[in-house]
Parts: sequence; structure tokens; C-alpha cells
Amino acid sequence: MGDIFGLIWPLLLMFAIFYFLLIRPQQKRQKAVRDMQTSLEKGNKVVTIGGLHGIIDALDEDKVVIKCGDGSRLTYDRQAIRDVNND
Repeated sequence: MGDIFGLIWPLLLMFAIFYFLLIRPQQKRQKAVRDMQTSLEKGNKVVTIGGLHGIIDALDEDKVVIKCGDGSRLTYDRQAIRDVNND
């Protein structure tokens, strides 16, 4: 019985280390991005995953219309928003 525990203990320790150093922080980042994307509002300054900077002009459940600097309006999926700038 002691031999089996001695063999399993390092595996459990390795899993715990991976969980706290890799898995848990990634889940926290994903939750923060999901919360940011659901809390978008008209007038927010945003940056897309492609690097486009603009202001949200309209929203619906899964689409965002972004007004660019030249006045053009582009439609993106809500998941394409990387960051909100509250400058």
C-alpha cells in the first residue's frame, strides 16, 4: 500500500502544480475577457483582436458595429473585441 502511494504522490503533486500555474490563471483570463465582452456599451473605445481602434456605434447580442476614425462603420463579432479603453 505504501508503494502505491509513493508512486502516485509525485503525479498528484505535478497535477496540482500544473493546475495552479497554468490552468487556473488561464481560466481567470478567459472569465475576465468574457465579462468584458458582455459588458460592452455604445460609446466604448475598443480595440479588436486585429488591432482596429474605434468606438462602438451599435450592439446586438453577438455583433458590434465599430465606428472608425474616417467615419466608416464596420461590423465585428463581439468575441473579436480584445480590449476596452476608458481614456
